Amino acid sequence: QILLEESGGGSVQAGGSLRLSCKVSGYTWTKYCLGWWRQAPGKEREGVAAIATGGHSNIADSVKGRFSVSEDRAKNTLYLQMTALKPEDTALYFCRDQCNNLQGQGTQVTVSS
Repeated sequence: QILLEESGGGSVQAGGSLRLSCKVSGYTWTKYCLGWWRQAPGKEREGVAAIATGGHSNIADSVKGRFSVSEDRAKNTLYLQMTALKPEDTALYFCRDQCNNLQGQGTQVTVSS
């Protein structure tokens, strides 16, 4: 059974930083299915960042240059480092296993101006 648990969200002022963590269990890391997504109220779910086959990162244009994704397989954790946060980054962030159509409960990020 694959379980995904996010943490690290919170409230910050614009320009601030946060690091989100996604602790996973039961997941096969060689499949490159994990990624970070977000959904703001009234908006479509948006893919934010993921590590693809070969180890390179896929980052959404809206956060490119500000967000980065990394993993620590020894800790079974996927990270999302967010810097230079903007109010439009406010959303529920969650990690998702696209291969198994699973996602965690999410962690809220709120950025005030």
